[in-house]
Amino acid sequence: MNAYTNNVLKLLKEKYPWEKEYIQSVSEVFKSITPILNAKMEYQNNRILEQLVEPDRSISFRVPWKDDQGRIQINTGYRVEFNNVLGPYKGGLRFHVSVTLSIIKCLGFEQIFKNALTGLLIGGGKGGSDFNPRGKSDNEIMNFCQSFMLELSKHIGANTDVPAGDIGVGTREVGYLFGMYRRITKSFEGVLTGKGLEWGGSYLRPEATGYGVVYFAEEMLKNINDNIEDKLVVVSGFGNVAWGVVKKVNELGGKVVTLSGPDGFIHDPDGISGEKVDFMLRMRLTGNDRVKDYSDKYKVKFYEGKRPWIIPCDIAFPCATQNELDINDAKQLVKNNVKCLVEGANLPVTLDGMEFLENADIFYAPAKACNAGGVACSCFEMAQNANFMHWTEDEVDTKLHQVMKHIHDQCYETAQEFNKKGNYVFGANVAGFRRVADAILDQGMA
Repeated sequence: MNAYTNNVLKLLKEKYPWEKEYIQSVSEVFKSITPILNAKMEYQNNRILEQLVEPDRSISFRVPWKDDQGRIQINTGYRVEFNNVLGPYKGGLRFHVSVTLSIIKCLGFEQIFKNALTGLLIGGGKGGSDFNPRGKSDNEIMNFCQSFMLELSKHIGANTDVPAGDIGVGTREVGYLFGMYRRITKSFEGVLTGKGLEWGGSYLRPEATGYGVVYFAEEMLKNINDNIEDKLVVVSGFGNVAWGVVKKVNELGGKVVTLSGPDGFIHDPDGISGEKVDFMLRMRLTGNDRVKDYSDKYKVKFYEGKRPWIIPCDIAFPCATQNELDINDAKQLVKNNVKCLVEGANLPVTLDGMEFLENADIFYAPAKACNAGGVACSCFEMAQNANFMHWTEDEVDTKLHQVMKHIHDQCYETAQEFNKKGNYVFGANVAGFRRVADAILDQGMA
C-alpha cells in the first residue's frame, strides 16, 4: 500500500474498530490498487477512497414478528446502500444468525466491484437480518418476511435498490418479500430478483453463481490450452452455489468428490453425479445443515469437524462461507498440486491465505470476479421484468457465459497492463475499482 491507502485504512480502523469483517474486505482491495492510484493522481486528489469506504447510507431497523406459539420475537434488519454511480444498488439479503452490520458492509463493499466487473449497469449494496429460517415453519418465515419488508419497502425500488437472495433467502423467502412489497406499493415491478419462474423470475437463477464460477475456471484453463474434462474437483458447501458448480463440472466432464457442511465433509471418490446431485437439493430442503446425511445414504467416508482441503485435487471451489480456507489449508492444497482455486463463496479465503495463494504457482481467482454470475443473472431478470419478457434457458446461459468471459478477460488484461500477468486478484480489484472511480470523477461529488 502507499501512504494514501494506509492513511484511509488507518482512519477507517479508528472509526469502526469493531467491524473486523468490513476492514478485511477493504484491506483486500486496497493492497492491490496502489499502482493505479499512483498512475492517476486524480483519484487521490478527489478523495475517491474516502468516498468509496463510506456507504451512501446504512439502514438498520427492528423487525418484530410472531412465532407459532403466539409470542413476539425481535430481530434486526439491515440494508447498506453503498454506491450507485453505475446503476441501482444491487446485492442480496442474507438471513442468518451471524449477520451483523460489519458483515453486511463487508459484503456490500465487495459487491461494488463485483457488479462493476460484469459491465452491467448496477451499483453495490447488501442487506439481511440475524433471523435464521432454519427450523422455522413456513408461517413463521412468512410473518418475519412481511415485517421485514414493511420497513425495507421504504428504501427500495426497481430503479433505486433491487435486493436479491443470499444465504437463508431462497425463492420461498423472496416470494413472501415480493408479495408484501406488491401489497404495500400496489405495483408489480422488478424490485426483487430470485423470484419464482412463473411470476417474474429467470431461468438458471439458482444455478447461475455456480455455473459462472465454473465458466471462469474454464477460461483460466484455456490460457494453458486445458479444460475441465477429467479434472478432479473438491467443493465445499452443499447449497445453491455448490449445487451449480457440481452440475456444470459434471456437464463439462470433471469429477467432484467432496461436499461440506458445518458438521464436516464427505469424500466420494466415485464422484457426485446423477441422483447424488438431486440428493444435494433434498439435503438442502431438510434445513438441518448436515452433510453427513450424504455419507449415511451413499456409504462414503465422513470427516467430522474437518474441511475438504486435505483431499488432493486439480481444482478447488470454496463455496460455503467467508474465511473457510486459511493459510494452512492453502499450503496443503498447493502441496497436493492443485492447479486452480476459484472462489464460489464471498471472501472464503483469509487474508494471509489469499497472500500465499497470490504468490503460489497456481491460478487463483477471487470471488468478486468469478462468483459474479449470480448478480449477472439477477440483472438479466431485471431486464426481463422491465420489458415484460421471458428469455429461454439457452438465452440466459449464453449471456451468462459471455459475461463471465468478459470478466475473465478484464482481469487477465488488467493484470498484464500492470506487469502482473496471471494475478487475477490484482486484475479484478484494479479493473473493478477503475470503472467505479472513473464514474465518480465523471459525475462529480454527489
